[in-house]
Amino acid sequence: MYYQVLSFNHHNCEQSIREEMAFSDEQEKSTFLHELVEFKFIHEAYVISTCNRVEIVVATSDNFSSYHTILGLLSKKSNVDFYKLKSSGRKYDDEEAIVHIFSVVSSLDSLVIGESQITGQVKDAFKFSHENGTAGKKLNRVLSYAIRCAAEVRNVTNISKNPISIASVAVAQAHKIYGDNIIGMRGVVIGAGEMGTIAAKHLLRLGCDVVLLGRNLEKTQRVANELGENVTADSVEKLPKYLNRYRLVFSATSSKETIIQPRMIDNSNLDRVWFDMAIPRDIEDMGLEKLKLFKIDDLKTISNENYAIKREQAIEAKEIVYRYKDEFYSWLKALSIEPVIRDMRLQVEEAIEAELNRAIKKRFVPNEYRENMRKMAEQMFNRFLHNATQNLRQSSTDEDGSNQVEAISKIFDINIDDVNLKQYRENEHHVKGYK
Repeated sequence: MYYQVLSFNHHNCEQSIREEMAFSDEQEKSTFLHELVEFKFIHEAYVISTCNRVEIVVATSDNFSSYHTILGLLSKKSNVDFYKLKSSGRKYDDEEAIVHIFSVVSSLDSLVIGESQITGQVKDAFKFSHENGTAGKKLNRVLSYAIRCAAEVRNVTNISKNPISIASVAVAQAHKIYGDNIIGMRGVVIGAGEMGTIAAKHLLRLGCDVVLLGRNLEKTQRVANELGENVTADSVEKLPKYLNRYRLVFSATSSKETIIQPRMIDNSNLDRVWFDMAIPRDIEDMGLEKLKLFKIDDLKTISNENYAIKREQAIEAKEIVYRYKDEFYSWLKALSIEPVIRDMRLQVEEAIEAELNRAIKKRFVPNEYRENMRKMAEQMFNRFLHNATQNLRQSSTDEDGSNQVEAISKIFDINIDDVNLKQYRENEHHVKGYK
């Protein structure tokens, strides 16, 4: 079994392609995941789909086949050419995949390093797949270690101190444009989800009032009430009214089509500053002379101004990631020994039972002593095997541990075909046929 990640993110894939690849709803995502795991070489899978990335994470027995299968299904879903996807994405196998996952969950691969949203987004992605029956213990092992790694990164470094998200970068840019004049302005936030809520909170901290627009007015009103008295809620159907009245707009919906279009604008003389934080984008090309429009990739450039500040901490955090990767593989190696130890103990139990039956049949031991004799025999064998099994567990993490375990398995005639003790050796990837 191997691990693989196919990643399309802000580092390597342009926004227009990410927009085509984004999953429109949970049903589309569920269908895609079930199509993946129908292939016998893909054991488990989950999908991370955010405004900055689409990533497919799989546990597989054949990295070469799973890679091309994922590309093929993504191409079919998005109508993006197979070879264009292949050149736009980045593939990570085994150790590289683990390092990438740990880095993503630790927010070292985010558009804004140190932002706190991604950890929860990955957890939700796995939870969705688990509930849909496409992810289980193989990927849960990775995620558990990734979350522990992220916790240490946060605790040891200052990388997440005063963390910022795309929404906060957008609000900070608005503050930079308007300066203290932003105090008392009214910002229109479209979308009552996580991104919209974060944008609203940051606007309120600057002293702005907020109009929160959403498709579900009841939900939008509930979010507005939670944010406080300076937030009013309204339906997105009234969007044109607000676009022509207020100059500051932040849009973060999950709509697959643009929701702000040129036909909605009556007053083209109003100076406007808009932030499109959605993938796919919410705002159509407007052709307005007095509009400053910032898209996701523009916000990446802005966030790079702060990158140098966190660079040293990111290097320290990366060392933590690599240490956790080594610990994860050591744990996996040790875990692979347990079936061998279990079979050894099963052989002991079978031998005890067989010899007890023989002894009672030949009347060497009265039948009423059976349980006492069994307990004594089990204790003797447990004492005999204790040091041996401890040494076996220890040797499994050594460089030549696989050879030692294979020798023990041969001596005890244990079938290890399904255990594959060599699979967790570092620098041994299942890459035949990639080139």
